[in-house]
Amino acid sequence: MDLQHLKTYLRIDGSEDDQILTSFVNAAKGHLNSAGVKKPLNDDEHSQAQYDLAIMLYVKREYDPLTQAELERIEKSLEGIILQLRDYGGVENE
Repeated sequence: MDLQHLKTYLRIDGSEDDQILTSFVNAAKGHLNSAGVKKPLNDDEHSQAQYDLAIMLYVKREYDPLTQAELERIEKSLEGIILQLRDYGGVENE
């Protein structure tokens, strides 16, 4: 996950929070791994984009103050991405 891409998503200009953002990224990767999602192979751009989005959603959930509606939306999106990556990531349909 590119830290600058994450900061753009979160609308962060400075570097004051880089260390905590990096910690959140590492926590997100651990969360995904615990949920059965492995980092996609480099040649699977679609799965990589979903994986990166899951990390960004996780960090946003932890970093930004959210309303209950926003929190529910992020939780549902994150759950859906995890299910897709875990169940279908990198597997071709027959």
